[in-house]
Formats: sequence, structure tokens, C-alpha cells
Amino acid sequence: MQAQGGSVGRVEKCLFTFAEGDDALRLESGRRLAPVTLAYETYGCLNKDATNAVLVCHALSGDSHAAGYYSQSDHKPGWWDDYVGPGKALDTDRLFVICSNVVSGCMGSTGPSSVNPQTGRPYGLDFPVVTIGDMVEAQRRLVEHLGVSRLLAVVGGSLGGMQVLEWTVRFPEMVRAAIPLATTTKHSALAIAFNEVARQAIMADPKWSNGDYYDGELPQHGLAVARMIGHITYLSDEAMRRKFDRRLQDRCDISFNFEADFQVESYLRHQGQKFTERFDANSFLYITKAADYFHLESSWGRGSLVEAFSRAQCSFLAVSFTSDWLYPTYQSRAMVQAMKKAGLDVSFCEVHADCGHDAFLLPNPRLASMLGSFIGRFLEQEPEEVADRAV
Repeated sequence: MQAQGGSVGRVEKCLFTFAEGDDALRLESGRRLAPVTLAYETYGCLNKDATNAVLVCHALSGDSHAAGYYSQSDHKPGWWDDYVGPGKALDTDRLFVICSNVVSGCMGSTGPSSVNPQTGRPYGLDFPVVTIGDMVEAQRRLVEHLGVSRLLAVVGGSLGGMQVLEWTVRFPEMVRAAIPLATTTKHSALAIAFNEVARQAIMADPKWSNGDYYDGELPQHGLAVARMIGHITYLSDEAMRRKFDRRLQDRCDISFNFEADFQVESYLRHQGQKFTERFDANSFLYITKAADYFHLESSWGRGSLVEAFSRAQCSFLAVSFTSDWLYPTYQSRAMVQAMKKAGLDVSFCEVHADCGHDAFLLPNPRLASMLGSFIGRFLEQEPEEVADRAV
């Protein structure tokens, strides 16, 4: 399925460094981090009133490269290229789209693989544990650096959706519209369990070396297994049946050994190995921990999700997917119910998709239409109209 609209074309990764000297980033853990660098990309142009900025928040293994190409030799565009570009859902002919790699990441932003200025060596496990709130605080610094005092919209799926929700209650005056996709206000025991098994796979790799592996061999096997575990949760039973079923991989019969007999085994091994070529094992530990710690009602509502959302001032479009068993629809419905009880303007849609949690990353004309229409509402309104409706 081809995406509607055009490409943003060639793009460039930029770096923003802040929190230098006495202006350290104060983390929720109580620790301070300085300096901090965020890798980011922008698409489209900021209008003269700085009212058309949209922040896109990425999921666990994503980065700042949401759309376009770095060079003509790129095999794949950015991870959300189907939705970001001229004439697409996030229409860069009308919008100024920002996407940054989260703090604790490994795609240009400060994280455990970055050099600790106090030691001259990679942080490793000396890097402080960060939260979704810390990620959003760093994004706020970037947004303001780019000349934006209020975002037209914040949009993201999965871990990116958690960032969207955090934005709406941490900086309510800065968000006009919010679009959380395939996400939750808190991890279930099941989601925490999968993340913990994945972390243990990394830490059980002898080459992990208690996080201090940057001068030697990398814990590739542990990270590959962690990715395999995660990848299973991103798919669905129907998607795996349709794609693999019990078909054998390059053979006519079973091997009676521990080679990859089945296509699904070969696929997972390939995905795991490919992941080790671009991601840092320690970043995986830190980002999954941040997701597990996320608990919106505890952080902002003293245990009440309604009270947490009573801080928000924006309109919401919440989207879930029928086959997402990692963050199932019942979690989105509970979130939407709390938003409505808090008196917020909320639209909700459960999109039929049989591909699992990853559905928000894949081309979907219905999702694209909803995103474009919802954001278009706010482009056509004056900011004062939205503020009046939120009161």
C-alpha cells in the first residue's frame, strides 16, 4: 500500500545541547544530568506566529528520523514516513513537524553510551535512570529552543503515546491537541513481565559486563533475544499465522536439532540480529524501565486518573487497535472514560487491524484520515477558540 502524498525528501539530523553548567536537567529521581544533547529533525516550516508546530514522539526502538531520507542510498525512509510529508496526515506543506530522540536513547541523544564528562568514558550504568517525565522535560527545552511556546498537537504511539499523555498534564498550557495511539496510562503486570524478561536476557549475556562493555565485545546475543521477546508482543496471533503459520524455513522436513526449522524462528533471529546493529543494550534497559515506571494517575492524580487528566487543557483523539494485546483497547477505554469525567473534549476510535500492536506504524488509510482531519480542525481555529472550549 503506497502512502498518499509526497516525501519530505532529504533531511538532516540536528543536535541541540542544553543543561550546561549550573543549568543541569533535574530528574525525577533527584539526580541531575548535564550537559544533555537531543538529536532531532524537523519537517516543513514554522509559520510566522509559531502556531503550526506538531511534536511526534517515537516508540521504544524509534529515533528522531520520522520521515524522509538522509541520502539517495537509503533503503528505507523514516519510521513514520507514511504519515509525515506533503499532503499526508501530518501535512508538511501546512505543519512544522518536530521529532526528537529521547534522552537515554542511543541515536544521537545523551544516554548510557554517551561520554560522561566527569570520567571521559561512556556512562554505562552510571547514567541516571530516567522517566517519561524526564524525556518530556527535555523535549520541552527543545521545543522552546525552536521558538515554539505552544504546540498545535503532540502525537505518538506506544512509548510515544505515554509521552503524549505526560505532555498534556505536565505542560497543559503548551498543548492544543493530543493524539495518543496504542498506548496506556500505566503498564500492566504482563507488560512489565515481558520487559523484565527482555532485560534479564541482556544482563545474562556475559559480554554485558555489568553495563561496562563499550571497550570490548558487545552483548549482542542478549540484546537480540530481548528484541525477539519484544517483537512477539508487537505482533498478533493472526499476523503470525498469516505470515508464517508452521511453514518450514528452507527445508522439506524438520531437522531434529536446534536449527531454525520454522520460518517464524528464522524471522525472529533475523530481527534480533538486525536490531543489535543499530541499538545499544543499555539504552534498551533504561527505556523499558522508564516505560514500566510510567503511572500517570500516581504521578499527577494521587491515584485518580480523573484528577490527573483534570490538569489537561487540550482536545484528545485516542486510538486503539483491535488486535493489540500489549496495550489492549480496554486500557484506552478506561483512559478515555477518565478524560470525559474530567470534562475534556475527547474523540475515541478503535481501528480494526489484525497486525497487532505495531498497527500504528503501518500504512492505514483510516488512521491517516483521522489524524489529518483532527489536526486540521486546529489549524483552522484561532488558539483563543481552543482555549475557550477547554475552559
